[in-house]
Amino acid sequence: MKFLERALDGQNKWWKYLVMIVAAYIGGNFIGGIPLLTASIFAAIKNGNVPPMTNGMPDFSSISISSSGSLAMMLFVFAVMLLTFALLVKPLHRRTLAETINGRKKIRWRRIYMGMLVWGAISIAAMVVSYALSPQDFEWQFRPWQFLVLLLVVVALLPFQTTCEEVLVRGYLSQGLGAWTRNRWLVLAIPSLLFALMHGANPEIKEFGFWLMMPQYLVMGLFFGLISILDDGIELAIGAHLINNGLAALVTTHDASAFQTDALFKILNISPETDLVSLIVATLVAILILWKIYKWDFRILNKRIEVDLPTVPQEVSITN
Repeated sequence: MKFLERALDGQNKWWKYLVMIVAAYIGGNFIGGIPLLTASIFAAIKNGNVPPMTNGMPDFSSISISSSGSLAMMLFVFAVMLLTFALLVKPLHRRTLAETINGRKKIRWRRIYMGMLVWGAISIAAMVVSYALSPQDFEWQFRPWQFLVLLLVVVALLPFQTTCEEVLVRGYLSQGLGAWTRNRWLVLAIPSLLFALMHGANPEIKEFGFWLMMPQYLVMGLFFGLISILDDGIELAIGAHLINNGLAALVTTHDASAFQTDALFKILNISPETDLVSLIVATLVAILILWKIYKWDFRILNKRIEVDLPTVPQEVSITN
């Protein structure tokens, strides 16, 4: 095991985490937020007030910026945040970005692709079933040019958003918690809860209520956290998170969605209760598939986080 154990090097003083969080926030929101601020200023000058918000996304249509343009500017914030983290993690913690991802020198790219493949296949299958059962809840809204622009934005910038969240929560924070607590169950539970609370301001929460929507984010957090601990690295979670958000942006949207995009379908009727049950089933199926592929040992969850010292051979006594 290398992922959580990599942080057992004495470089986890609390003030280092504070510096990193503040720096990443400033880098992302003040530097990465320059395009958003500039567009807001132009819109305010033209309209006499700040641009209206549509489910968390600014509406810049008055200055001819589409929803895909707004999405691009919001995702750029995460790109700068991730870059800030990558630049500071070495001087602060003597750790590289790759070592934050899996404790090793190199990123396991095939794991990322496998996470995308498995979770993508399950998600698409769930969408097909949902459409087959209730086609009246789906409205086809394909517009070629707008969809092409959205596709370019998603491919170019969405990986920064999902990777940034996974690196900071499932990687950086989990390694710190592992070094402080030496307990894998706490490493699973605390970042998963934080991940859910991070989405507390999403428009779905306002539309459907905290107690209906928050469990969905918690289930996703637990899913990402569990496969990261079992697989000794967060690559699978990075891939699954990317394809999850990518499908949410490209294939389906709805009036309360955090992603207001030119997706292929608009969902007219949302049932949070049904979605929660479907999500739980989907995550269990994904865990089963990945367990079969990688032969995980679930007993690792009970193992204390510590450096495995090499076995020292006993002295051989020589007698005459």
